[in-house]
Amino acid sequence: MKNLRNLSILTALFLLTLIPLRAKALPPPSPAGGNYLVLDGVDDYAVLDFETFGYLLPDGTEEFTFEAWIYPTTPPDKNTAGIILHQQMRMLIVNDEFQPLLNNLANALNIKHFEGDLILLMSSYLEGEFGTTLPFPIPLESNQWHHIAYQLNGDQITIIVNDFVRTNQQGVPLGHNASLPQDFVLGGFEEKIRRLVKEEQFYDSFTGYIDEVRISTEARYDVNKKGFIPDGKFKDDAKTVALWHFDEPGGAQQFSDASGNAHHLVGKNGAKIGDALAIEAQQKLTITWGRLKQ
Repeated sequence: MKNLRNLSILTALFLLTLIPLRAKALPPPSPAGGNYLVLDGVDDYAVLDFETFGYLLPDGTEEFTFEAWIYPTTPPDKNTAGIILHQQMRMLIVNDEFQPLLNNLANALNIKHFEGDLILLMSSYLEGEFGTTLPFPIPLESNQWHHIAYQLNGDQITIIVNDFVRTNQQGVPLGHNASLPQDFVLGGFEEKIRRLVKEEQFYDSFTGYIDEVRISTEARYDVNKKGFIPDGKFKDDAKTVALWHFDEPGGAQQFSDASGNAHHLVGKNGAKIGDALAIEAQQKLTITWGRLKQ
């Protein structure tokens, strides 16, 4: 009987040691609650094909917001920009060895070259041209949720990452880049695409998780106020062009548009919904922005 009791105690202790290991292996819960889009960074992505949907916003649009929750995991290599979102604007992840782009940006903005595993770049395409607005590089922590937003309000561009905000007065009406695929995509393209530069640099897949993507025909955030982290799910209203909650059952590869405009995304090559638990966004963000002030 004593041996049996000791065996039971040892078994219980063994199971207790497995609990934190199993919990650590679980996917990260979404700040908005519910499920989210899972991207393995190989060749999977979600798409609205251009032939069916065209551009989500008209060329020349002077007020808009693109925003999302992202959880980057594996950084891209030094020659690759990982695509988070792309069509009339682009949200990219690079590492600090992505040259010469980051050096050129640092020189143009008169800032120190940022260092870190991940650098976020957001910019919009210029109307009738092949260039983009000048992005401000922002270091990100991997394996952590971040709310990111890019908005235009007349000539004012605003970029937001969690509670960090930066504005400039170089805004121009929205355009597009006909030299790249015109489909709206999350997570990458069908294949790796070479950038139009002398060096061997490419656009490729994003590795991680994406949730709560919203595109609006207004500048949603007041830059004069503090506190930009959304509380809960994004809301649909008359200014919402597309909104994806990614709350379909785990494994689903069709993602419905909650805006009512029928912009339903399709997952390709394994892009699918994960399974997650809800958390409070405000309690989980521990990004340090000291590097932005150096």
